[in-house]
Amino acid sequence: MVSKQMPPKAKPAGKGRAPAKRKLAEEFPPGEVLTDTGKKSWKLGAPIGQGGFGLIYLAEENSAKSVGVDARYVIKVEPSENGPLFSELKFYMRAAKPDLIQSWMKTHKLKCLGVPRYWGSGLHERGGKRYRFMVIDRLGTDLQKKFEESGKRFPRKLVLQLGLRLLDTLEYIHEHEYVHADIKASNLMLSHSDPNQVYLVDYGLAYRFAPDSVPKEYKEDPKRCHDGTIEFTSIDAHKGASPCRRSDLEILSYCMVQWLCGRLPWEDKLGDPLYVRDSKLRSRDNISEFMTKCFSSQDKPDEIQRFIEEVKSVGYLDKPAYEKLRSILQAGLKTIQAKDDGKLQFTADNGAVPPPAKKTTKRKKVPEEADESETDGSPIKKKRATKKKEKNVVKKSPKKSPTKTPKTKRVPSTQNRLTLNKIGVEMGTQTSPGLALRTRRPKKTSS
Repeated sequence: MVSKQMPPKAKPAGKGRAPAKRKLAEEFPPGEVLTDTGKKSWKLGAPIGQGGFGLIYLAEENSAKSVGVDARYVIKVEPSENGPLFSELKFYMRAAKPDLIQSWMKTHKLKCLGVPRYWGSGLHERGGKRYRFMVIDRLGTDLQKKFEESGKRFPRKLVLQLGLRLLDTLEYIHEHEYVHADIKASNLMLSHSDPNQVYLVDYGLAYRFAPDSVPKEYKEDPKRCHDGTIEFTSIDAHKGASPCRRSDLEILSYCMVQWLCGRLPWEDKLGDPLYVRDSKLRSRDNISEFMTKCFSSQDKPDEIQRFIEEVKSVGYLDKPAYEKLRSILQAGLKTIQAKDDGKLQFTADNGAVPPPAKKTTKRKKVPEEADESETDGSPIKKKRATKKKEKNVVKKSPKKSPTKTPKTKRVPSTQNRLTLNKIGVEMGTQTSPGLALRTRRPKKTSS
């Protein structure tokens, strides 16, 4: 009797499988001309970076001249079916048009606003294939590189200046219905032409929290827990709630603490999102104790503690008191007998580089899942990674078992998401003067 062999069961779609590989963009030759939806033509220069699915080129408005290393724009190009660029493009089209930014700066009497300007976008065909592209300002190096060059410590004056600049930027973004949700040094870039100007980039996780000026209600979603970059992401995100204005300010406060002291208390266990979440909850409940863990008594910046306390008082739907937060940071400058003179100095006044902070564990990549929908026939990629989710409860630290050795195994930390939409210049190795290129770390563990 011959037994029949049953065919293997098909795996259910979307479970236990890595996300489908996306196509890499074909490299275009210098001089390729792209025409945006406004019928404006742009000429490509040399590619200056490559992410997982797209290329970034130097660019200028189309003319008989070739595009040189001093180009003022960059163009991000990716196959139209990929999606990551489409997600970020929505923010730029709604909130980063040059006239909007210029009007805000004039009304609020600002010399600079840290949002890169959007100059155009469109679809381009070559060899029977379609590509999506977006034109934005060219920028310089990112602050993560500066942070590492400075021994993972920034001077107090610089941190307060960065905080003030980011408050201006976040207020603008928030007033245009978005939150950023992924503020960190690697997403802050200096201007290509002015090293004293800093821009917030990478809007892949930007969330429209108030469509048509109606804020979304608080709702926890277990599938979205821990979204963002694990060491900085907000408590709201750890609980699976959509990001809101207070989320951005909480993330900013963690950044400022890390820039000042070198590391956050939970950086030793970034591979354990529940541990990180619970550490942040304890820190919020006892801000004074949190500051004591991060700073010695003589180095403790009182203004940072006041800033965190003010952010703690902001409700999920509340509009933050931006001016009050600015006054707190300005009082900090006065305490150290300094003022925001418009110059960003990355070393101490005596030129010394601070001693390096404790070394943290290396981060590993986390796969991403695509969530696609149709708007103009193009998929929208929500840049979120998935991870096994436990019940959203505060987990007590387990007691050490007497049978175990005292030495515990360090859990590898998660790495930031790959930069697919990095502004202009950061995605690999340096290829031309003034261009620092690298890949962005994948986001931390997420739902």
